[in-house]
Amino acid sequence: MSSTYGTLFKISTFGESHGPAIGVVIDGCPAGLAFDTAFIQTELDRRKPGQSRITTQRREADEFEVLSGVFEGQTQGTPIALLIRNTDQRSKDYSHIAEQFRPSHADYTYQAKYGSRDYRGGGRSSARETAARVAAGAVAKLLLQQQGVQIQAYVSQVGTLTLQKPYQALNLALAEENAVRCPDPETAERMFQYIDDTRKRGDSIGGVVDCVITGVPVGWGEPVFDKLHAELGKAMLSINAVKGFEYGSGFAGVELYGSQHNDEFYTDDQGRVRTKTNHSGGIQGGISNGEDIYFRVAFKPVATIMQDQDSVDVHGQPVTVSGKGRHDPCVVPRAVPIVEAMAALVLADMYLRNKVAQVAGAAQHAEKEAGLL
Repeated sequence: MSSTYGTLFKISTFGESHGPAIGVVIDGCPAGLAFDTAFIQTELDRRKPGQSRITTQRREADEFEVLSGVFEGQTQGTPIALLIRNTDQRSKDYSHIAEQFRPSHADYTYQAKYGSRDYRGGGRSSARETAARVAAGAVAKLLLQQQGVQIQAYVSQVGTLTLQKPYQALNLALAEENAVRCPDPETAERMFQYIDDTRKRGDSIGGVVDCVITGVPVGWGEPVFDKLHAELGKAMLSINAVKGFEYGSGFAGVELYGSQHNDEFYTDDQGRVRTKTNHSGGIQGGISNGEDIYFRVAFKPVATIMQDQDSVDVHGQPVTVSGKGRHDPCVVPRAVPIVEAMAALVLADMYLRNKVAQVAGAAQHAEKEAGLL
């Protein structure tokens, strides 16, 4: 099982939904970074359950403990271990599916692959694991903030209800002022009602999270197999319930001619090479080009619904699965900080990899100048 992501800025998450705790080990974070515990906790609070009636009512404070890697408020360059204890497990809510496969869950595939599974809330396959990613992503954000990089995600679609305005026309800070995390107040209210009506019917609905990243300089990304957009896609598709990823013009770009889609270059008044448009989404050839990076992530309807569904048990016999427990009727409001966290982890890794490449390049140039090569 793969529980590790990253090359230089690397994380390994651990724990299960109904175990005693979940957590993450961060390796490769540079020494001397101010470890802002209040900021990290705020990021976790954005993801935690029980925020409103349109999210799961599981009550977890999601307060984290620092086990290693931080001293006197600064990172030490050693592995940082963060622990988040589970305090509101209700494992009895899942006893009825101990031998049943819930439709569109990981129950069957985990059982087939590993020969056993933790049926309590999905165990390792539960979205509870993403709290550890958000904690690690918050540390990555602190590192990126030193480089002037900012990441802002928001909900742009719930079911058939779509926010029509482009991100440039929105005040993205408003996303944190409502339960849906949509930066347009009127659309947010309609989305809230849409999700609440779905919840009352015992059903679920999907949605889309958009993400905008500003301040990334030219040069981040490692072609040919670790292109920046490829790593972002991998990171987003690793999030529970994600079914699609597109960046820049995405699928809509196929409707344009090349003469319409090409981003023409110009030099601005500060002597920087810029593009007149940004259909490329801030990435060309797998490398950041200095423009805004933007992408969209599609989330399916939550698999657990409060309705009876047909399935089979571990013996292959037909059964009726009854929905129980506490679940989100729509995952996207709580997915916003998860998308941001995974984007931060990708960019922190790319920042360090680019820094290493620059140092290596400078050393090689110095050796050439000295006649050593």
